[in-house]
Amino acid sequence: MSHLPILPRGLPVGRAPGKKLPVYKKILEENKRKWMIKEFLEQRLSRYGYVDSEILKTPLGTRIVIYAERPSRIIGRKGAVIKEISNILTSKFGIENVQIDVIDISRIEAPEMFPRVIAYRIANAMAKGVRLRRALFIATRQLTEAGVKGFEVVISGKLSTERARFEKITHGKLYKIGHDAKNAVRRAVAPVLLKPGIYGIEVRIAPAGIRYADEYRIKLPVRPEAESTAEQKTAA
Repeated sequence: MSHLPILPRGLPVGRAPGKKLPVYKKILEENKRKWMIKEFLEQRLSRYGYVDSEILKTPLGTRIVIYAERPSRIIGRKGAVIKEISNILTSKFGIENVQIDVIDISRIEAPEMFPRVIAYRIANAMAKGVRLRRALFIATRQLTEAGVKGFEVVISGKLSTERARFEKITHGKLYKIGHDAKNAVRRAVAPVLLKPGIYGIEVRIAPAGIRYADEYRIKLPVRPEAESTAEQKTAA
């Protein structure tokens, strides 16, 4: 009977004692940890108006910037929610010297420009008993008034029958392929649990204020006479 070697506690299987990780593995582990932190924040703060977060490395530790629609609810009474999140990040994720900042998203951009906000609004409305079409109509009106370039809202699940289907609303210009679809269009998915089952809400938004690839201007050629006149005026 062969005996397996006993590795020191806390050392991952497959890594020899004292051996350093390659650079690419360190990058992968760091990105994996950031993804896990973002997933945790989204699940924990989804009911409090969570929109997005940034994880930044500083000389003093790790700074986490949380963008929220309602910052006061995320902070909690006397900072109770923030303290709880800091303790979890320290104990479960091994992050030391955590600094958490909560920023109101309305100071940066209109909340309707972020698909996660719209998805959670529809999910909360459906959880409160608002009918599907009414929730879609309210979301459409909010997005139209915000002036987005285009949007698409898809709700899938057991909408009216036992068989799953989907309801989709599209408005304006929304890019599905190409550079703009990958880098400019924002996407978010939010689940909501009701009596018939789980519904999925997917929102895609092409925000305003961004120059897209198909938007261009043609400069008219300037005549030599106009150039000489402009130079004379400048010299005078």
